[in-house]
Amino acid sequence: MSWLSPAFPLGGFAYSGGLERAAHDGLLTDAEGLKAWLSSGLAQGFLWNDAVLLCESHRAKGDSARIGEAAALAAALAGARERHAETLALGSAFLTAAAAWPAPVLANLPGETALPVAFGAVAAAHGIGLEAACQGYLHAQITQSISAAIRLSLCGQVSGLEVLAGLEETILETAARAAAAGLDDLGGCTFRADVSALRHETQHSRLFRS
Repeated sequence: MSWLSPAFPLGGFAYSGGLERAAHDGLLTDAEGLKAWLSSGLAQGFLWNDAVLLCESHRAKGDSARIGEAAALAAALAGARERHAETLALGSAFLTAAAAWPAPVLANLPGETALPVAFGAVAAAHGIGLEAACQGYLHAQITQSISAAIRLSLCGQVSGLEVLAGLEETILETAARAAAAGLDDLGGCTFRADVSALRHETQHSRLFRS
């Protein structure tokens, strides 16, 4: 939970994962729409891919070749330039900060490792259970998205908490599915979210880096 805290020095507060552009284009206007957007991301968007890749790197148990394959896939699946930069920057920041909890795997990870892959590998090295690690990661990502939505005035703090509460079962279900999945189960079908992430790259005035 220390690694997933907003106080952990990753800089995740600077990213919205395309939410800012979706709000700008009127695709998201309220808490109900935000919940549906995030639910889709968990079921079949980049959060699903993150969960599968996290579990793969966790199961690798320090195997640098296997973790490297997961890292390469994570970078390739980041469909927007900003999404690519985001996951690699957050992964690098995570590994730097997580060095306070020494583990041999830290020396074997690729120079640029996407956040879910880095988190999965380090969690495994410290004996954190696969499904528990995935649940915590997804919960933290959803919380970060809701925080961004509040700053974008898509919802207030109370309605944001209602969105989080309403997604907890979906988070648990997604983590369970990912724990039983493999690399063949990677893939996404959230076109509006992907296009929003791409369009954010050319947005003139913005609060977030993605």
